[in-house]
Amino acid sequence: MRTDTIVLGAGIVGISVALHLQKAGRSVLLVDRRGPGEETSYGNAGLIQREGVYPYGFPHDFGALFRYAMNNTIDASYHWNAIPKLAPFLLSYWLHSRPSKHEAIAHQYATLIEHCVTEHDALATEAGATHLLRRKGWMKVFRSAAEQDARLAEATKWNKEFGLNYRPLDVATLRAEEPHLDQSLIGGLHWTDPVTVIDPLGLSKAYVALFEKLGGQLAQGDAGTLAQDGQGWSIALADGTRASAHDAVIALGPWADVLTNRLGYHLPLAVKRGYHMHYKPLGNAVLNHPVLDTERGYFLAPMVKGIRLTTGAEFALRDSPKTPVQLARAEPIAKTLFPLGERVDAEPWLGNRPCTPDMMPIIGPAPKHRNLWFSFGHAHHGLTLAAVTGRMVAEMVTGEKVFVDPAPFAPARFT
Repeated sequence: MRTDTIVLGAGIVGISVALHLQKAGRSVLLVDRRGPGEETSYGNAGLIQREGVYPYGFPHDFGALFRYAMNNTIDASYHWNAIPKLAPFLLSYWLHSRPSKHEAIAHQYATLIEHCVTEHDALATEAGATHLLRRKGWMKVFRSAAEQDARLAEATKWNKEFGLNYRPLDVATLRAEEPHLDQSLIGGLHWTDPVTVIDPLGLSKAYVALFEKLGGQLAQGDAGTLAQDGQGWSIALADGTRASAHDAVIALGPWADVLTNRLGYHLPLAVKRGYHMHYKPLGNAVLNHPVLDTERGYFLAPMVKGIRLTTGAEFALRDSPKTPVQLARAEPIAKTLFPLGERVDAEPWLGNRPCTPDMMPIIGPAPKHRNLWFSFGHAHHGLTLAAVTGRMVAEMVTGEKVFVDPAPFAPARFT
């Protein structure tokens, strides 16, 4: 099989890259070992985070560091046996998270974030998937005045710097808009710009359907068989054939380093693992917005399948067995925040978020190989930045002017 471009990885980022390339007139083969959207892209909180200009940093205040060191929180957990291997990444992550450095990164990162909603809107409209999007934003809810004051001050600052829109919620307003939440909450913060997705897997499948409608092809294969083929690239497919193309895009998310290491790149990639579980609401309880229990560190989101509870970050080796202790810690607290009923899923879902120490994705040409492109490392914002990234990569591959300056995200920054 001969095609213009092979895209490796059918998560939401790889799907968006393949779709944009197909829209640009390239013939594209999208390859994965599983079905599209079935790995990390399935298990997110369903947020397209227009407000997410500050990528998630490593805490610098002593109180938070001490709390995390105890390894008994919901928002962060770690495997002791993973720390020696993760230590260089964690140190670099901590250094990049210093306030001045983090602020500088945010101003670069914002150039991607500012397009996240408009680019998804364009794809969702063309794919007939706008029914999966909700334009209600999401809420942080507070248990203490100190936390509420800090987060509202932060929101005011971001509004001035980046034009992000929010509403402070007093007790009466919060109870009116979310009457089934814990009545002891003292208020909230409503980010109004983000869009939420009630079925992330459904959105991935809708984009894939559009990709195929435009002539794109899907195949199962092993990304580890990627090899140079003259001036291009080839890969072995599960049906025993081999596909070749002029260009190849590595969009393998948390598995990208398996291939990039073999090709001679030693990129500082790590994973943050996360868990989710769906629940039926009790009685007639309704959750109108996705909600972050800010001081407890878990998230509730209304989904097609039920109320999805997602946990924070677990620092562990990517292929270690599941240890859903954060979910076990969160569940009884979440049931006091909102009346959750029985579990819907047979077991907790585990996903891996691919992360870089500077908290920004790796997007652009491979420094050592011609016609090879990288598109991974989106951490918590894979869904948020998928459509933006897809357009950027397509413009780079086809030689068009890239609508966002790609320099801050170039793979060469780590070489």
